[in-house]
Amino acid sequence: MNNTTKLKELINKNEILMAPGAHDALTARVIEQAGFNAVYMTGYGQAASVLGKPDVGLLTMTEMLDRANKIVNAVNVPVIADADTGFGNAINVIRTVEEYEKAGVAAIQLEDQVMPKKCGHMVGRQIVSQDEMVGKIEAAISARKNKDFQIIARTDARTTYGLEEALKRADAYVKAGADIIFLESPESMDEMQTINEKVEAPTLANMVEGGRTPTLKADKLEELGFNLVIYPTASTYVTAKAMSELMSTLKTEGSTESFESEMLLFEQFNELIGLKEIKDLEGKFVRGQ
Repeated sequence: MNNTTKLKELINKNEILMAPGAHDALTARVIEQAGFNAVYMTGYGQAASVLGKPDVGLLTMTEMLDRANKIVNAVNVPVIADADTGFGNAINVIRTVEEYEKAGVAAIQLEDQVMPKKCGHMVGRQIVSQDEMVGKIEAAISARKNKDFQIIARTDARTTYGLEEALKRADAYVKAGADIIFLESPESMDEMQTINEKVEAPTLANMVEGGRTPTLKADKLEELGFNLVIYPTASTYVTAKAMSELMSTLKTEGSTESFESEMLLFEQFNELIGLKEIKDLEGKFVRGQ
C-alpha cells in the first residue's frame, strides 16, 4: 500500500492519528523511529530552520517543496505537508498540488489567509473571501492524480471573526470537497467540542505550546472527536532550547564534555541516520576501489 492510501486509512480509523511536526529531515527520522505513523512538515518550523525567521509567509513554493521532498525521502511513513495558502490563487494551487503529490506527500494543508500568511496563533491574520477559498479547494481536488491524496482545508476565521464564521466556512469547505477540516486556534475545550459536533468531515487539532488553543492529551482530543492531531512547534522549540543551553555551556566552560549526557554520541547518531544501511549498500554495489 502506498503512503497516500495508508494515510487515508489511518485518518478514517477510530483511533486518533498523531503527527509530530518535523522542521527538517533529521527530525522526521527521529519521529519515525519513535514509532509514530505519520510526520507533519511544519511551515512554522521550515521558516525557522531555513531562514531563522518567523512564519510570516517568506518561503516560496519551490523552497517548501524542496523541504517536503527531502522529508518524504528520509522516512517510510506518510508525510502531511503545510502548503500555506497554495502560494497564490486557484491556478497556483493547481501547480502546488501537482508538485507536492509528485514529491510523494500524502496530504497538504491549504489555508484561507491572504498572502503573505502568518502563523495561525499570531494575531492580525486576515482571510480571503469564502468564495475564493472554495475555488481553491475545488482547484486542488481537480488537480490531484490520486483520489486518496488528502486536501486539508484550514480556516483562520476564528481569531478575528469568531467561531460562527469559522464554522460557516468549514461547512462550505466540506461541501467544496475538502477531505479534512482544520479550524485553526479554537480558544476553549467547549469550542473544540462544538467544532466536532458541527463539522461533517474528519477534523484536525493543532497543538501549539503556548498558543491560543488548550493543550490536551491525544486521548482527550480523540474523545472530543478529532481524527488527526499535529504538533508543529514542539521539535523546533526543543531544538532551539537545547542548542541555546549547549552553546551557553560551551561558551562558559570551553568544552562540551559536561553536556555529553544530553547528546546522541558518534555511534548512536550514525545508527539514527542510517550509516549501516549505506555501508551495506557499499558492500553490495561499490566496485573497483
